[in-house]
Amino acid sequence: MKTDFHNPLDPAASPHPALGVDFGDARIGLAATDDFGIMAHPVETIPLSHRDPLPRIREIAAKRKVKTLVVGLPLRLDGSEGDSAKKVRAFATRLAVSMPQIPIVFVDESYTTSDASEKLREAGRKTHQQKGIIDQAAAVEILNRWMGEIS
Repeated sequence: MKTDFHNPLDPAASPHPALGVDFGDARIGLAATDDFGIMAHPVETIPLSHRDPLPRIREIAAKRKVKTLVVGLPLRLDGSEGDSAKKVRAFATRLAVSMPQIPIVFVDESYTTSDASEKLREAGRKTHQQKGIIDQAAAVEILNRWMGEIS
């Protein structure tokens, strides 16, 4: 999905900084771009077992002056949407109601967790050491895909 933000040289028209969201049944991984969209970096993992994640996401978005929410959408191999995509879209609807001033874009998140896991292994993190950060790393991958699409 390519988004047109008009003049990329106009800072007001820039979609950055953006917040990447990797929504899962147990946790939400967050990552952010810098103000120029050059790099994405991990921000936080929010466990869903204890609280509503929306206030924390709003807080992070406000603190970072986020201009775009980039939500990973799990598509099937044939490109269709299944039950997981429905859950993500329902969560994105809640995000949109909670932060109506920030546009939401979807990015196919296929293989982002496995790509992130591989990069973490290459960086020396064993699989059992990845639990606390894998969702953030997947959110970084989501943002990287999106930045590749809009460039």
